[in-house]
Amino acid sequence: MHIQLKRAKGRANTQDVELSMDIMIALSQKDGRNADIAILERLADKLQLQTVSELNMESRAVKKFIKEKGGEMGEITEQIIYLLNKLKGMLQMQIFEENRIGFENLVLSRNPSEKINSPAIPEDYICPISLDLMKDPVIVATGQTYERLCIQKWWDSGHKTCPKTQQVLPHLTLTPNYALRSLISQWCETNGVELPRQLGSSRMTRLSKSSDFSFEEKANIDVLVQNLSCRQVDVQRAAAGELRLLAKRNADNRIFIAEAGAVPPLVKLLCSTDAKTQEHAVTALLNLSIHERNKGLIVQLGAIHPVTELLKHGCMEARENSAATLFSLSVIDENKVKIGASGAISALVDLLRDGTIRGKKDAATALFNLSMCQANKARAVRAGVVPLLLELLVDESIGMVDEALAILSILATHQDGQSALGHQSAIHILVKLICSGSARNKENAAAVLLALCINDSSHLLTGLQFGVYGPLIELSHNGTSRAKRKAKALLELMSEHEQIYKSTC
Repeated sequence: MHIQLKRAKGRANTQDVELSMDIMIALSQKDGRNADIAILERLADKLQLQTVSELNMESRAVKKFIKEKGGEMGEITEQIIYLLNKLKGMLQMQIFEENRIGFENLVLSRNPSEKINSPAIPEDYICPISLDLMKDPVIVATGQTYERLCIQKWWDSGHKTCPKTQQVLPHLTLTPNYALRSLISQWCETNGVELPRQLGSSRMTRLSKSSDFSFEEKANIDVLVQNLSCRQVDVQRAAAGELRLLAKRNADNRIFIAEAGAVPPLVKLLCSTDAKTQEHAVTALLNLSIHERNKGLIVQLGAIHPVTELLKHGCMEARENSAATLFSLSVIDENKVKIGASGAISALVDLLRDGTIRGKKDAATALFNLSMCQANKARAVRAGVVPLLLELLVDESIGMVDEALAILSILATHQDGQSALGHQSAIHILVKLICSGSARNKENAAAVLLALCINDSSHLLTGLQFGVYGPLIELSHNGTSRAKRKAKALLELMSEHEQIYKSTC
């Protein structure tokens, strides 16, 4: 992943910042909602970690890195492990919490060396999906062997291929690999490793049944969809609430609920006179929008305008989930333009101003994504977002310095954003962050300052008067890769305007 992240060096600034923002969002433990799955999908694509084999390869590299460090894990390594596990979860491969299938030797514990120093597990004994020692090895049609629960979960999530070979399977029959199971048992006994516990057949049965749609489950969803159009408000509210929960549960539900015709009545319920029904409806659409195909359907059926109206006038939770919905829909580039033209930008700025902390973060995430569109940058500046973002830089108690800087680094590439930021108080705030902020703070603050100074060299003098020169030297040597580039570019600008520097000495 370190190698993949270094590829950002060659990207344009907005792509570079977008990668940084995506990682920041993915690392944040938001609130259990599914809105960040869209970010994970985009991140997996950028880091080229979209398949089981790519994730497995990355996990082995991290394992090797940890071993070389004597089993010690710093903050960055822990973040990489956390991110890998989130990407793995997105692929529907994390199963029961008490028997969690994680990357081999990547479970964060108080004593990481316990697993690092354990006997090396033979490659053939490791499940290619989970990278764990197999408990119940089974053979699929291609001849590959997997842990039973892992391959079953892979199939239950909609895949009908062999994860290792990517071949479409002619059948889904699983053949127990008794010989390998015996070898694993012998190896465990020889090396003093506790033999993996077998999961009971009753639990496997429950897993399979919970993942397959029964006739009753399909009929229940059909009834709920019909109830969305009922004239009784309490029936509508209950149906929308139930579909909201079902759509959050898994990918199969999202596909089937949309195919059952739930999107049109849910869009209509956004204009309900009942606040709770509105909240349920927009949250159901949020959860449905996680599935890529549903995004286009939701927009096609005219959801953007009513979602924007709910963002403006709904209850606080409805406004928060409306912002999250607009973010999810804006992952598709053409939707960014449509959402910006709907008047959503000013409503998001209002939520950034007066929302709860969760609401502010939802608004910031959506504004960042939408600001990738040039026209939306001007809209955001005209809506008054820059003063609010500067306030967030000063008030660290809210915990949104990173988000604010990321948005400012995008807006600073636009003429209107440069004008809004071109005053001494803004430069002073940026210099303070370059001096004493976190590594990510310094990186983004330097990016914003560089964009401003390229446009107006007088900001160099202001920055020098506030003492930025020394911290830039330090940042050019010890910052992140991107921070080093920005710091060196600023120092080069100062060198080109040497007379400015001399006048401050």
